[in-house]
Parts: sequence; C-alpha cells; structure tokens
Amino acid sequence: MKKTSTVFLLLAATVYFLSCVHERETSLDASLEDMISQRSATGSYHEFILPDGTDYAALPNQDPQNPVTAAKVELGRMLFFETGLGLEPKYEVSKVAYSCSSCHVPQRGFTAGRFQGIADGALGFGLSGEGRTKHPLYQGDEVDAQGARPLPVINTTFVTNALWSGAFGSFGANVGTEGVWAQDTLVQINFKGLFGLEANNERALIVHRQVVNKAVTDSLGYTAMFDAAFPDIPVSQRYTRQTAAFAIAAYFRTILTNEAPFQRWLKGQRPAMTDQQKRGAMLFFGKAGCVSCHNSPSLNSQPHQFFALGVKNLYQSKYQVFRTGPEDKRNIGRGGFTGQTEDMHKFKVPQLYNMKNIGFYFHGASKTSLREVVAYFNDGIPENPDVPFSQIAPQFRPLGMTNEEMDDLVEFLENGLYDPNLARYAPTQTMSGNCFPNNDPLSRVEMGCN
Repeated sequence: MKKTSTVFLLLAATVYFLSCVHERETSLDASLEDMISQRSATGSYHEFILPDGTDYAALPNQDPQNPVTAAKVELGRMLFFETGLGLEPKYEVSKVAYSCSSCHVPQRGFTAGRFQGIADGALGFGLSGEGRTKHPLYQGDEVDAQGARPLPVINTTFVTNALWSGAFGSFGANVGTEGVWAQDTLVQINFKGLFGLEANNERALIVHRQVVNKAVTDSLGYTAMFDAAFPDIPVSQRYTRQTAAFAIAAYFRTILTNEAPFQRWLKGQRPAMTDQQKRGAMLFFGKAGCVSCHNSPSLNSQPHQFFALGVKNLYQSKYQVFRTGPEDKRNIGRGGFTGQTEDMHKFKVPQLYNMKNIGFYFHGASKTSLREVVAYFNDGIPENPDVPFSQIAPQFRPLGMTNEEMDDLVEFLENGLYDPNLARYAPTQTMSGNCFPNNDPLSRVEMGCN
C-alpha cells in the first residue's frame, strides 16, 4: 500500500511539474504571438512565415520577364557553383579556378567566410572560406575583391534592389533615380527594365570575369539545360550572361531558411524554440525595436530602407583589404549610387537569418560577433568619425537592455534564426566535374576534392 502511494505521489508530482512547464510555455508563446501580431502589417504573426521554395507561385518579387520554373532553378543552381565559367581571369593561372559561390559559401550562410570576398586572384578555402588569400601573382588592385562585406544570397526573394546601396534593379527603391543610371556601364543595366536580382546577376557575371556563350555551354554540357529553361528565347539569344543571370535569380528566390526554429515556431511547432530564444524574440519585436526596420518575413525591410549607423568601412578595419579605400564610392552606400546628400553613408537593411557563423557583420565587417552587434545597437554610439551625426538614423539610440536581455536577444539571432541545413541548396557536382566553390590547387587540397 505504501509503495502504491509513493508511486501515485510521484506521478502526481510529475503531472503537476509538466503542467506548470506547459502553462509557462503557453503563456510565453501567447505573449510572443500577441507581440509579433501587433508589429505585423497584417495583424497576424503568420505574416513572418517564409514560403516553401518549391512553391514557385508563392515566391514574391518575381520579375515578369523571368518567372521561376523548375528548369531555371536547376540551371541556376549549377551555374552558381560552376567554376568552368571563370574564363576571363586576370592571369591564366586562375582560369576556371573560381565561381559565384567562391564568395557565397553555403556553410557560411552563403557569405564568403571572411571579411572580404575574393573570386579571381585568390587561392585556398580553409574549412569554409576563411582560408582564402590573395594569389602571389596578383597585385592588390588586380584581384576581383568586393568593396564591402558580401551580402548573403539567402531569402533574396524579398530583395527588390540588390547590393548594400540598392543600385541594381529598375523598380522598387530605384524608381525616380533614372537620372543616375548612365553613371557607368554597369549601372546602365538598369535601363533594361529588370528586377534587382536579374540586373545584379548580369552585372556580377561581367565583374567577376565569367563567360557564358554557346561555345561555353556546349563544352561544359549546359546547352540542353538552357534549352529547357528558356524555350521561348530565340536560340541566337539563349546562351548569354543575361539568361544565365535569369537562371541564377530564379535559383536565388528558392534559397529560403524555412527550417530555422523561429520559422518552425511560427508554423505551430512551439517547442522548436527554447524559452531563451522566445524571450529574445520578445525583445526583437518589442523593447529593442529591431522589427521597426527588419519587418519582412526575411527580416530585411519591406519596402527597402537605407540607414546610416555610423559603422566603420571595410578599409578602416584591421584587415588587409583590396580594391577599396577612402575614395571608393561604395563606402558612402546609397549616396554613392544616387549622389544625393540625404543618402550619404546610408546602407540597406539586410536580412537576418543564418548570421550565426558568418563571423563578420555590417558592411565594413567591423564586428566579429552578434554579441558585438547587439552591444553596438544597445549603446547607440556611432564609431565612424567620418559619418556626420546629421546622417545617423534616429532609430539608432541607446536601448537600455540589460546584459541578460542582450544574451536573450543574441540567442534568438544566433540560434532561433539559424537554419542548419543550407547545404540542401548546393549540387553534389557541376556539369564540368570541377571542384567547387573553388578549383585552384590549394583549394582542391583543402577541400579534399580530386
């Protein structure tokens, strides 16, 4: 009898404990639901659910000239990782040694894995891109290096105007900027009337010294894939940088971080996030005010907004960088594109998923952890003396978070928004059979390829 009573008491205590945990979780979940719904434009937290990348009709911001199809997505996926397109390097030694993904590595959130991306003119890979260094044959101004920390190519179906400055794309934020489109041969792409991803990708294939034509597609084995992806485009125009750019744009729109804990929580899987991550989300949508700017399903801004936060530029960092300096107009962000005083030093609000392990933050890579980023926003003190205080965003002000609250917000940003399986978007091999994302001798060794 005594044993039965003990078992009964243990069962009762267990049930009581579990009910308390459930009640606590339910209360926290309900509060978070309410908080997010209040900050949603539609009045529902469901607004922040990312679409399924295979549901092409649900992908927003598609260029009417380039609707997403399965054939385009598959072609774009292959071309993005294809080192065989790297046919115009500065020196022959780097021929077919780099790809688009040299600066957008899946395991690093589709970023470079280092403070500055380098395609042509570099060697090595390390574990996930951090080991890439300048090729000794190249002078600093000869390498194909990015002037700002490369943005990730995830959740880009919510991008209407590409780059930190939003310079590419004929619509969205660039309506009314037509007067500056003739400033150089690259920005002139905007006269084609393309959406941001399509315009930027065509520009990128030129800038990054990659070649697409019928001879190349024949030699690499992509001609049939171009035929399947673009049957309505005349054969004389079918195998070009523009069609390749269209295919890569279609692929980009399907790269979605919809397996992150926050996304699973939004879809009803309440245990997907920890209590700490939920508290961090409460801060994100509440006290910290992050959602005021990061207000879309990808947590970028919709419509695109540009703000000055007074962070350092890439050339002001402690790193050895190439092809950028005080005169680089990319350092003044939106103003470098429009030339307007009110746009100077303002940069696009980026998406926030899979920031956990990219290692470098803000356009100038001036922070190396999300804790540093959160602390910078919490302090609300600009660090770059070259940015006039009059340009600093009014939203950038001290937030008054405690250390514990900052810990909670960082946990949400690092792990609540982290999709652990971005490798699902990469192919197992490309048509050329080359190693990727890089195909130089050192990278092949470090990657264990060939």
